[in-house]
Amino acid sequence: MGKKRRRHAPGKKYAGGLLLIILLLLGLSIWYVSNLGKPLNAGDTQVLSVNIPQGSGTSNIGQILQEEQIIASAGRFQLLSKIDGNDGKYKAGEYSLSPSMTLQQIMDIIISGDSSTSRFTIPEGLTVKETAERLHAQNFINQEAFFSEVQSGSFDYKFMELLPPGENRLEGFLYPETYDIYTTASEHDIIQKMLSQFDKLVGEEYYARAQEMGYSMYQIVTIASLIEKETLVSAERPTVASVIYNRMAINMPLQIDAAVQYALPEHKSRLTNKDLQVDSPYNTYQNTGLPPGPICSPGIDSIEAALYPASTNYYYYVLSADQNGTHKFSNTYEEFMKNKKAYIKSL
Repeated sequence: MGKKRRRHAPGKKYAGGLLLIILLLLGLSIWYVSNLGKPLNAGDTQVLSVNIPQGSGTSNIGQILQEEQIIASAGRFQLLSKIDGNDGKYKAGEYSLSPSMTLQQIMDIIISGDSSTSRFTIPEGLTVKETAERLHAQNFINQEAFFSEVQSGSFDYKFMELLPPGENRLEGFLYPETYDIYTTASEHDIIQKMLSQFDKLVGEEYYARAQEMGYSMYQIVTIASLIEKETLVSAERPTVASVIYNRMAINMPLQIDAAVQYALPEHKSRLTNKDLQVDSPYNTYQNTGLPPGPICSPGIDSIEAALYPASTNYYYYVLSADQNGTHKFSNTYEEFMKNKKAYIKSL
């Protein structure tokens, strides 16, 4: 008898072919994904600054990177982001990126949030002029461009309608704080950031409180600026505020030296009697009521003190003989003179 020919089961044949196809597709997928993330130009190592705005989705980021010629295709960026599960992980910022980077490197950088920023600090009590000088000294601004923005830049905040035109328009509203900014930030961007911080801290309840007191927010910031210049100890701010309000209530000149200093062309370590005669609406010895506007940028403690002053019967204060930055408060001129002599003697 002859040997029977072994017949292969059709299912096994088809299974082998299917496996081969799967392996081929898998290989193609691996090849495609590996090539998907290749650099736009491995030889182009120049580093470019790319800004990713707040709220940007994966699609938006891909378009930005393609337009900036960092990557070849926004679609590839979007696809690889989907494969790697990166959607929703990207952070806004300004990044130093290069066409020589792979998509994976670019994605990792934007996910990390390691953006290109610089930091500056504006302390409480600086004028617009002093703020500009400080920023210029640290190479953040061109002073001419900065003052142009101060005077006529367009900023969309509620308080802007209260501000007078001119070079002192933003006095008191460039909020003193430590800021991180993109290295390519313009003068407008820097001012915008400072005004935004003021707007964030001074909310609707503060405007309502000012209206309740019979003052505009511009007047409140003016009072706060006087408080800022007059106090070193934060706990005393509401008491100093009470003296200001008490004097205004009886039409008594505020007699605040810092306001006179603001009227002078240069700051003086000590005012003379001649200085106190300067013809200026900021001379609070010669004029009653508030000066025309803020004399510096106050911090939130001074703004809150202006809105919520202590309840006192004080009309005078002078630095304490203890020489610790505190004041002695009094409600009579005689007591004030006694405290003043004690302070002078302590010197």
